[in-house]
Amino acid sequence: MNGLAALKTYARAWQPVAPAESRCQVCALALDAGPHPHLVDLERRTLLCACPSCAALVSQSRDAGDRGGARYRLVPTRVLIDPDFVLDRAQWDALRIPVHLAFIFFNSRDDRWVAFYPSPAGAAESALSLENFGALAARAPLVAAIEPDVEALLVRGRPDGAFEAFLVSIETCYRLVGQVRLHWQGFHGGDRAWHEIEAFFAGLRAQAQPLAPEARA
Repeated sequence: MNGLAALKTYARAWQPVAPAESRCQVCALALDAGPHPHLVDLERRTLLCACPSCAALVSQSRDAGDRGGARYRLVPTRVLIDPDFVLDRAQWDALRIPVHLAFIFFNSRDDRWVAFYPSPAGAAESALSLENFGALAARAPLVAAIEPDVEALLVRGRPDGAFEAFLVSIETCYRLVGQVRLHWQGFHGGDRAWHEIEAFFAGLRAQAQPLAPEARA
C-alpha cells in the first residue's frame, strides 16, 4: 500500500460531512445563517450539522437511554484549559505521535483513546502509546473532563519548545484539519498555512475558560 492509500484509510475515520446547502442533516430543515449545533453519528463516524430541535431531541434521547441517544452525540462548544497542565518534549515524544500538533479523543465504539493529526490529506491517525497516555491522563484533570466521542485534547508544540493543550469539541479539531488542508503547501506548509494555524490558536486562547478548581483537585 502506498502512502496516499494509507492516508485515505485514516481519513475515513471521523469524516466531517458538509451538506450542499445549509440544512439540518437529520431532518433536512433549512438552517439559519450563523453557528448551529453539530452531532456525531457514531455508526457512520461522521460529523453532522443539526437544527436546534434535532440537537435537543438527541440530548433528551440520550438521557432517556433510547437508540437515538446511543447513535448520536451532541457536540459541546466549550473550550477549556488547565493552568496547571505541563507537558514537555520527552513526555510528548513518549506518546509516539510524529508531529507536534494533534488531537486525542476516546472512541467509545472501539473502547480506546485514539490520536489524529492534521495533514494535507486530512486527519491522519497516529499510533498512540496507550501506556504513556494513561500516565499523562492520570495526572491531567483536563483529560478526565473530556466527553467521549465529542471532545478531544488538542495539543500544539509552540516555537519556544513548550506545549499547550485545550479541551475542545471534535468539530473544532476538524475545522483545524480543514484549515491545514486548504492552506498547506509543499513539505513545510508555507507561511500562509502557519499564519492560519497561529490565528486559529489565538482564537482558542481568547475563548478558553479555565477548568474548574474542583476538577483540578
